[in-house]
Order: sequence, then C-alpha cells, then structure tokens
Amino acid sequence: MSETIGFLTDTTKCIGCKACEVACKQWNQLPDDGFALTGMSFDNTVALGASTWRHVTFSEGTATGRIAWKMMSDVCKHCTRAGCLEACPTGAIVRTEHGSIYIQPDVCNGCGYCVPACPFGVVARRDDDGRAWKCTLCYDRLQGDLEPACAKACPTDSIEFGPLERLRAKAVARVDELRARGIDARMYGESAEAQPGTGGLHAFFVLDDAPEAFNLPPDPVVPTKGVGASWLAAAAGAVALGVMAIGAVMLGGDR
Repeated sequence: MSETIGFLTDTTKCIGCKACEVACKQWNQLPDDGFALTGMSFDNTVALGASTWRHVTFSEGTATGRIAWKMMSDVCKHCTRAGCLEACPTGAIVRTEHGSIYIQPDVCNGCGYCVPACPFGVVARRDDDGRAWKCTLCYDRLQGDLEPACAKACPTDSIEFGPLERLRAKAVARVDELRARGIDARMYGESAEAQPGTGGLHAFFVLDDAPEAFNLPPDPVVPTKGVGASWLAAAAGAVALGVMAIGAVMLGGDR
C-alpha cells in the first residue's frame, strides 16, 4: 500500500487566477463549460461538475468587519468515509492505493446513486452517457511519480500535494502563523476528530472565515452514516410487531 496522499488548499494564498482549472482540463482533456457571462463575477464555471473537476469559487466574506473577496480552489475531498463509494452498486468507485477515490468509467453504469451520496455535491453525471465523473487526483500522473496537474500549475502554492501527515503539520503551522497576524484562521476537514461525518478529508483546507463563506457545509455527513442505526431501528420495530402478533394470537386462543 502506498503512502496516503492528498491536497492541502490554503485559501489565504489563492489569487483566483484559475490556473488550476485550466491545468486540470488540459491534462484530463475535459470539455469547456462555455464562455457565457454568468453574472457571478469572474466565475464562468459556477460549480464543480462532470467536466469541471477543479473550480475556483468567488464569494464575499465579512469576517474582518468589511466585505472582502473569498477565493478558493475547490475539488473532490476524497473523504476517508466516502458516501459515493458506499452507495455505488457496481463497484465502479474504488479507493486506490494512494487513498484517493476513483470512479472507473468503464464500470460505471450511470445509475447516479453516488450523486446524492456526496455531502459536498462533487459527483456529477455527463449529459451524453449519464456516467459519473469527478477529480481522480490525477491517478495517471501519480503512477508516473508526478504531482497532480492543478498543484503543479498553482503559482502561489495555494494548492499543495503530498503525504497527509506532512500536509497536516504544515496546515497547523500556517494557522498559527495567520492567527499571530490577527487573522481568524482555521482548518477544515483535516481529521476524523474535526469532521466525524466524513472521517476526515484527503483534500482539506486552511480558511480565514467560516466554511459557509466558501460554500462549504459546516458539518458534512455522508448519508450512509445513519444506515446502521436505521437498520437497528427497523429490526427493533419488526421484533416489537412480532411480539405483539404472538401476544394477540395467544389471547385469541384463550378465548
């Protein structure tokens, strides 16, 4: 098993250049998203999707007491507990030797169960054949000992790639540095303790505002997390009904 690797995205270093978006599309040969004006500032891709595996968000935050641009390069989080993987009925979604989540396009049947199972709204289906797509963590580049295209192209090192433990240590040091400068910095999704609903993320973030300011859910939970409890409740209900039925039969017999 290879070392578990992933992304650290530091939003305080993002300048919104979209070099990561372009590099991702170029390397993975993804189609463009159109060039129409969306009315959403410089954002013409709007959201992550089947043909947009990296998306630079532009939003307004007010943590400093004034309106300020909040820019972040968003991507699949490659969750430790991945709802998409647990929901897939065909085995098309697998966890690789690098710890990333990969959708095998030749196995995907387009059922779409993985789409609502992602608490971040990352997975999407293509209109032409219905198959699901998302970031692969540049699996083909990893096999050649190359870093993912987005991290390679980022001019400010807002996106860093490497072993998760090393990235977590860098994130802690960065948060301490920013807080010493009076910035309300925090980490997002760095561990299972910090984000039990997903078991922690393999693509986590340093933020300088609340998660909602970056269109991130504050407490994401994979839908499959409650399945065990649901089955136990159903089993308990079935047992209770069985006991009541037996009791009714016995009472009827006494009459």
